[in-house]
Amino acid sequence: MLEEHFVLNNKLGLHVRAASKLVHLSNRFSSHIELILNNKQVNAKSILNLMLLAAKSGCELTLKIEGEDEAEAMIALKELFYNNFGED
Repeated sequence: MLEEHFVLNNKLGLHVRAASKLVHLSNRFSSHIELILNNKQVNAKSILNLMLLAAKSGCELTLKIEGEDEAEAMIALKELFYNNFGED
């Protein structure tokens, strides 16, 4: 299992467009992918679950990935977070 912490830096937080990008990318991998905010843990492959997190800009999120392609998934998802979901 891999785990990384991120600060959500895009100015609108994890809104519908950003959540959609996260879901789309997460679903390309077979690994189980979860996003955690304030002890609330959700499946990152579900847009409804991500929206229920109500993650705002500046909050700290934890990404947990477990499975056979976890390393590749973490690299791709880290890039998405570090590039602010392409919203600069």
